[in-house]
Amino acid sequence: MKTPVAFIIFNRPDTTKRVFEAIRQAKPPKLLIIADGSRTDRPGESEKCAIARAVIDGVDWECEVLKNYSDVNLGCKIRVSSGLDWVFSEVEEAIILEDDCLPHPSFFPFCEELLEKYRNDSRIMQICGSNLLKNQLNIDDSYYFSKYGPIWGWASWRRAWQYYDVDMKLWTEIRNEKFYLDFCLSKEEASRRLDIYDRLKAKKIDTWDYQWGFAKMINSGLSIIPNLNLISNIGFNENATHVTDKNSPLANLPVYSVKFPLKYPSFVLRNIRADKSYSQQAFPEKSIISSSISKLRSFQSIISGLKIDKR
Repeated sequence: MKTPVAFIIFNRPDTTKRVFEAIRQAKPPKLLIIADGSRTDRPGESEKCAIARAVIDGVDWECEVLKNYSDVNLGCKIRVSSGLDWVFSEVEEAIILEDDCLPHPSFFPFCEELLEKYRNDSRIMQICGSNLLKNQLNIDDSYYFSKYGPIWGWASWRRAWQYYDVDMKLWTEIRNEKFYLDFCLSKEEASRRLDIYDRLKAKKIDTWDYQWGFAKMINSGLSIIPNLNLISNIGFNENATHVTDKNSPLANLPVYSVKFPLKYPSFVLRNIRADKSYSQQAFPEKSIISSSISKLRSFQSIISGLKIDKR
C-alpha cells in the first residue's frame, strides 16, 4: 500500500480496535490520527479517550504515525473539519476512516487504484466505500458515479478538499437564488436540504459533514460508489447519541469483496437511476413518512455523503 490513511477516533475503544486492526492488515505507509478531547461533563469519558488513543500504539509495521490530538473537546464540527484540514495540509490524498466504519480488506486497494486513476480529474471529488442501496442495482462495472456520497469510509484529494468551507459562506447566495433546487430530485429533498443548511448556517447543528456535501453540490462534484458495499458501520448502539437503534436498516451492513482488475465505466456520467433510488429512500413522500420514519432518519443522517455525529 502507498496511500496514507487518516483515522478519526474519539471515545469508543471497542470499535476503534476493530477498525484499527483492519488498517493494520492493510499496512499503510503513513497513518494520520485525529482525536478530540473528552467532555468535562461526561464522567469516565477521559479514560475512554485515553484507551482509544492507546490503540494506536499497536502500530507494528513500517509506518509514519502523525497525531493531531486535542487536549480539550472541540466538538464534531470543529474537531473533524480542522483535523481534515490538517490531513490535507500534510498529504495530497488520503483514505479516511472513522472509528465505527469497518472496511472490507479490498476497500483499500479499491480506493488506492481510483485515487491514482482520477487524481487529475476535477469532476471527481470523492471515492466512497459505502453502497447503501443493498444490491438494488445490477451493473457490470465495478463502480458508478453519483452526486451523493456517503462518508462511511471514503477517500479524496487535496484538490477537492480545498472547496470545503465549514461555515458555508456561499449558502446565503445559493439559497436566495434557489440554486439548490437544481441539485434536488424531489420537493422532499429540497425542503430537507433547505432546513439542514439553514440550521447549519445558524449554528444549530454541530457537525462537519453536511458542509462537505454542500461543497460537492455547488462545484458539481461527483462521487464514486462501489458496485457492492465495502463498509459496515458498527457504531449503532445504545452508547451513540443519534443512531442508537441496533435494528436500523443501515446498521452492520454486510460487506463484499471487490473483484480485480476493476472494470471501469466507459464514461463519466452520474447514474440517475441509482440517484433516484437513493433519493426516494432518503426522502420518502410525506404520505409514507409515518410508516418509514426509522429508515428516513437513518438515511437523512448520511445524505450527500454526510452524517450526524454519533457521540
